[in-house]
Amino acid sequence: MSNAHSRNVILFPKWKLTLEEQSLQALKEKKYDEALDKLNKLMSYQIMDHEIIIGKLICLIELGRYKEAEGLCEKLIQHPDEHYYHYVHIYLTILFQTNQYTSLMDFVEQELPVECIPETIREQFIQLYDLSSKMKQDIDNEKVFGYEKDLKDAFEEGDYQIQWQLLETMRKMKTHPTNNIITYLNDKQIHPVIKTSIFHWLQDLNYAQVVKIHKFNEELDVIPIDIQSIKYHPIFKQTMFIFSDLEQQNPSLYKMLEQLLYRYTYVRYPFFPPKDSILVIAQALRQVGEKYINLHNEIDRHDLETEVAYYIEEIEISQTLYLSIIEE
Repeated sequence: MSNAHSRNVILFPKWKLTLEEQSLQALKEKKYDEALDKLNKLMSYQIMDHEIIIGKLICLIELGRYKEAEGLCEKLIQHPDEHYYHYVHIYLTILFQTNQYTSLMDFVEQELPVECIPETIREQFIQLYDLSSKMKQDIDNEKVFGYEKDLKDAFEEGDYQIQWQLLETMRKMKTHPTNNIITYLNDKQIHPVIKTSIFHWLQDLNYAQVVKIHKFNEELDVIPIDIQSIKYHPIFKQTMFIFSDLEQQNPSLYKMLEQLLYRYTYVRYPFFPPKDSILVIAQALRQVGEKYINLHNEIDRHDLETEVAYYIEEIEISQTLYLSIIEE
């Protein structure tokens, strides 16, 4: 009998009671397949009592059908009723048992600010959150150990793309870089884009110690937390302000100039050109930007000031270095 047809048929009370008793007995005897079959029949007639639903969840979990149990819980918690927190607790338990620690923590973070949570439930949430946080950290630590070994191999092999991918992966995991990784900032052999990735990683962690960084024959002692992010740095903002009219007049060119400036700054970061070079850099960006969107094919450098030509070359080199590692 189809589900659609079942909805239009009344289940006789005696048969309903029989199915309920049989499913309960099967549950007691741990015959979960049989119990699930009886419970599904009851639910096909839209009998959705709390005990029926809990019984089905128990069966699915005991049979290892976690995805189905998880999906059923997600449907139930989308329509809160008086049993909401019971379903939520089962849902979080499933997430924990299936090692979905991040999903569990995200859910708890959304729920905890709700003022009407019963105190016992709040305590359960916090316990599950703390356990998940510890388990996730343990797993991450194991992964990081492997990533660090892979990173060492990638540095030895000079594989820049793998270096960047591994660094960005560890950065997203919010782990702490080893001292060896930090010393790469001052290694002349390391790609400047890789150094920017390491520097961003330290900034994410609010790293407040002095690090030494070497790029393009320049050295800098700097505290990562003290340096503003690229797009919020005054040099970047003031340079883009020069092109503010283009944002409406020629949005394609404006976007190209912003992209070029970002890539140029990313490659050099945290080094910035002097403030008195902003106008010259803007001229150079305009030349390169117009070339890249085919407003003219080649830049005639003979008529350009020496400083403009210098920054054109720097911008184009930075573009090449950036794209040699980061694919957009």
